Amino acid sequence: MNIIVDAMGGDNAPMAVVAGCKKALEHMDVTLTLVGREQQIRREMELCELSDERIRIVHAEDVIYGDDDPTEAIRKKKESSMHRALSLLKEGAGDAVVSAGNTGALIAGATLLVKRIKGIRRVALAPIMPSVDGCFLLLDAGANVECTPAFLKQFAIMGSIYMETVQGVKKPRVGLVNIGTEESKGTPLVNKAHHLLQDAPICYRNFVEARELPLGGVDVAVCDGFTGNVLLKTMEGMGLAFRQMLKKLFLKNLVTKTAAGMVQGGLKELKKSMDYTEYGGAPILGATKPVIKAHGSSDANAFYHAILQAEKAVKSRMVEVMAERIVQAETEESIERMEV
Repeated sequence: MNIIVDAMGGDNAPMAVVAGCKKALEHMDVTLTLVGREQQIRREMELCELSDERIRIVHAEDVIYGDDDPTEAIRKKKESSMHRALSLLKEGAGDAVVSAGNTGALIAGATLLVKRIKGIRRVALAPIMPSVDGCFLLLDAGANVECTPAFLKQFAIMGSIYMETVQGVKKPRVGLVNIGTEESKGTPLVNKAHHLLQDAPICYRNFVEARELPLGGVDVAVCDGFTGNVLLKTMEGMGLAFRQMLKKLFLKNLVTKTAAGMVQGGLKELKKSMDYTEYGGAPILGATKPVIKAHGSSDANAFYHAILQAEKAVKSRMVEVMAERIVQAETEESIERMEV
């Protein structure tokens, strides 16, 4: 298996990217293609003492930055590390791509270069979020600000397949994010999508309120990209705020410091469960090959987990399963319309 890594994407590239690749090669049976400015990549490899025959470097001089216009950048910056990485994936030179670069550009590239699975109307950004029971998948988290009920139905099917194949969740519980659980609540979009999901080939559990998501209410939370991005950023902010408040509490005086020492193991476990770096990144679901969007501020540990996530997606044949079920769902829907 060969995973292509955008070595210049993210706030800490290429240092954190190379360090994450080193950890991946130490724990995984994969080969890695690092795409970016070769001289900088080799310098970082020397600094972290990385020398492995399973690494290949493909030079790409340009970089797509965070403030670049996404679609324009992916169309015009053809010598950028991100464009070259996605092109290699399209050409069959690798099995998956991992990048911490410009989110919009990566989504545009997954759509324009890698292409969508036949029958998929829109790709979706699907980060894995922590909950008291483990984690849940949130989609869409920003790829599609405006959606149709049909988009949300496909997001639900794709999310369910991802949690089942990659995360190993049997019959993932799917919920449609709404301002209440009553039938009368919500926008016309949400209500129309609700009726579509009732007949979808998934374990649909009705509407779900935002407060239920971190409490383990569902395994897959479906919403439009605007709502999803607000949820994502709010949960990230609350996680950071909670950690800071907890630290301030335990450093208050000698008694609290002593108490902190007594529960140190539990605190480390709690911190790990709320750390986005443990989940790696967000898959862009609906593309013909796995594309993983790592967090822009990813450190070496986050890149390692993003690569691990890409490996799981390839091994589980997630894309192939998704393509089969989407075709089946679309066929059944067409038959139902004809019968009506």
